[in-house]
Amino acid sequence: MKPQSRLSLIAVSLILMGLFASACVPFNFQGFRLPKIQIEQGNSQSQTPVVVPTATLAPSSSATTLENPSSANILTTLEDTLAQVYAQVNPSVVNIQTTQRLGPALNLPFNFPGQSPDQAPVTRSLGSGFVWDTQGHIVTNNHVIDGADRITVTFSDGSTVEAQVVGADSDADLAVLKVDVTPEKLVPVRLADSKQVKVGQLAIAIGNPYGLEGTMTVGFISALGRSLPVQSTANDGATYTIPDVIQTDAPINPGNSGGVLVNIRGEVIGVTAAIESPVRANAGIGFVIPSNIVRRVVPALIATGRYDHPYLGISGTTLTSDLAKAMGLSPDQRGALVIDVTPNSPADKAGLRGSDRQITLDGNPVRVGGDVITAIDGNPVQKFEDLASYLATSTSVGQKVTLTILRNGREQTIEVTLGARPRTLSSNLTTAQSGAYLGITGRTLTPEIAQAMGLDQDQQGVLVVNVVNGSPADKAGLRGSFKPATINGEQMLIGGDIITAFDGQPITSFEDLQAALAQSSPGQKVTLTILREGKSQRVDVTLGARPNS
Repeated sequence: MKPQSRLSLIAVSLILMGLFASACVPFNFQGFRLPKIQIEQGNSQSQTPVVVPTATLAPSSSATTLENPSSANILTTLEDTLAQVYAQVNPSVVNIQTTQRLGPALNLPFNFPGQSPDQAPVTRSLGSGFVWDTQGHIVTNNHVIDGADRITVTFSDGSTVEAQVVGADSDADLAVLKVDVTPEKLVPVRLADSKQVKVGQLAIAIGNPYGLEGTMTVGFISALGRSLPVQSTANDGATYTIPDVIQTDAPINPGNSGGVLVNIRGEVIGVTAAIESPVRANAGIGFVIPSNIVRRVVPALIATGRYDHPYLGISGTTLTSDLAKAMGLSPDQRGALVIDVTPNSPADKAGLRGSDRQITLDGNPVRVGGDVITAIDGNPVQKFEDLASYLATSTSVGQKVTLTILRNGREQTIEVTLGARPRTLSSNLTTAQSGAYLGITGRTLTPEIAQAMGLDQDQQGVLVVNVVNGSPADKAGLRGSFKPATINGEQMLIGGDIITAFDGQPITSFEDLQAALAQSSPGQKVTLTILREGKSQRVDVTLGARPNS
């Protein structure tokens, strides 16, 4: 069968399955009856037959189970295609196990299972990865291996080897490992062009959710052009996002991170990286780093151990109709409104201007008046994400780009020579080498963030952005942020717990929490007062020792 015919059949089959599902409300067994047997009691001929459920063998492959033979053939073709994709891709997908020491030995008078008193406590985590080439390079997410002291890779045949980190990039959430195995064991993936991905196409995830190796799940491409906040902060205090992220409803769970999302041809369209869910498990919203970003970052990590992201040096937001009207522009005008220009950045040196006045929009203070970027190198910029996407996928450090801007309503062009994005800080919240370890990333709660979360503007505390897997915070049940928001032109996650007190002492800022942890000891039990969904509660946490970097 030709590929085009097979894809047509698959499309028809999916429509048929959707119609079948809609016809099953309420569910009706008229078209498919369960097998049954009748058993008579004693010798009575008049006894009412008793229906007893029983397991039966499935009919042979030659039997037609649907009334319409063509429908059966379409479904069989789909099943065969999915089986072929799994057989092709699964040998390329690996299970990654990491071990991280939480600090020096606690010298406790008792033993943990399998651990002597003089051993340092450790945390273990699981993730996925895939074979990049026959030289032993394995690709995964940076957050899977970040801070790990020991990494092992298990192949689909069950063999396990140790791996070393070749390079990692937190801004793209990608990392490359190296294993020492024979080339025959390495089955590299094939990359697709993620720009060709369309909403509605079939999406197939293969990884190791909850450590269940070689798990395949199937869904669709739900949306394109999402942005995924980077869980780290640059040295200049700025935060960034990963652009062009693919959204899928193919089930993705903890442990899938670093695995693959492939198309119906078994080509990788992205790396499974995150989910949005209130229960930290699949809720039908998964996020995937696109293959075109993977294609740019991974070779640099292999060659030099790092990747330099092109850098403009602005923060901004999409120009909406309300913002355009506030600036005296047409309500239909679109573009990327510059809010801030980082001092000494490429944008600053080129003369870009940030917003210099504040208005109130829907009760919220908003800054306006800055340059509006409408195109980059002749490519239209309809929203801020268009600008971030072009910089990430079509430019390099040192490249000159031409920005078309509106300044005071007049169009002009500006040339900018792109720099290298400042390196990011450690993802751990505290930075002191002494003190105890909680295991979160966080930020000081500002009036704007508080308002976006439905809290009083004068509410103070530390918003939990992310909880490190297996950390003291994770074990205590602290919750990180999950809801994307754009505040003052900055994209971020909100909705997590807000720490307001540490053993009864008020926490009003990031620095307060740092100081409290610096004065605490590993193994110490503390009580955190938090706001969760607007309600105050207390959480007991046994602090750990700071992981070795």
